[in-house]
Amino acid sequence: MAGGVAAVNSIQTHKIVVVGGGGVGKSALTIQFIQSYFVSDYDPTIEDSYMKQCVIDSTACRLDILDTAGQDEFSAMREQYMRSGEGFLLVFSLTNRTSFDEIFKYHRQILRVKDRDEFPMILVGNKCDLQQQREVTPEEGNHLAQTLKIGYVEASAKTRTNVDQSFHKLVRLIRVFQEEENPPIAQNTKGSKNSSCCVLL
Repeated sequence: MAGGVAAVNSIQTHKIVVVGGGGVGKSALTIQFIQSYFVSDYDPTIEDSYMKQCVIDSTACRLDILDTAGQDEFSAMREQYMRSGEGFLLVFSLTNRTSFDEIFKYHRQILRVKDRDEFPMILVGNKCDLQQQREVTPEEGNHLAQTLKIGYVEASAKTRTNVDQSFHKLVRLIRVFQEEENPPIAQNTKGSKNSSCCVLL
């Protein structure tokens, strides 16, 4: 039994924060990912926390997901959770251009709080199932992502399109980022390709 507990404790936990304007579907995306269930009623979130254990690229991990408030009156809380987040989903609605324009604000705030030029983030255009109501084109979404130097995914919480992919893609970015920040010490013990020796004659 004790061995089982140790195995569980060794699973890496990643803190993911879902940010974006009000009504873009942050909660719907999160709940669809966690419970495979679509929430159709819009009930403004103040702050909800979810946990999910999953296997991504053959490695088990535990995701600690914070679903945040989009309303401006909660912007003071925003900085608090931005400090602890290890990766961010920047969500906007493809049927709401204002929510798309707001992404710059969230992106800039995260980098300021983290005091970084870059950080693990994925831009998610939600509600891709509502093609008739679309106000943001795929080209515009891709262009914004390139400008911000982050990945872009179009998703639908309703049809579950690219929901898992959005979270999994972000976890991969977090892993790469953390490896670069804390490279394994043991790597260079056995003449790695990167090690170079210089012979002075």
